[in-house]
Amino acid sequence: MTSASPRRPPKLDTLLSVEQAAERLGTSARFVRRLVFERRIAYVKLGRHVRITTRDLDGFIRASRVEAGQYPTLRRGA
Repeated sequence: MTSASPRRPPKLDTLLSVEQAAERLGTSARFVRRLVFERRIAYVKLGRHVRITTRDLDGFIRASRVEAGQYPTLRRGA
């Protein structure tokens, strides 16, 4: 006889508003909106509301990290 363990719903990422994401980054909401507009950060659109998952925000931060001793790559035409 096996005991049935209760099924847990899958854990969803926390959704942050643009203002919350900006506060976490230490920037303005305008900067975060520009990242969204330029498609430089993944986001979720709920009706007219833009939300950013904590996982996507953390990924953006990791991808933007420059290690000590490395030269940043220059973008041409920017």
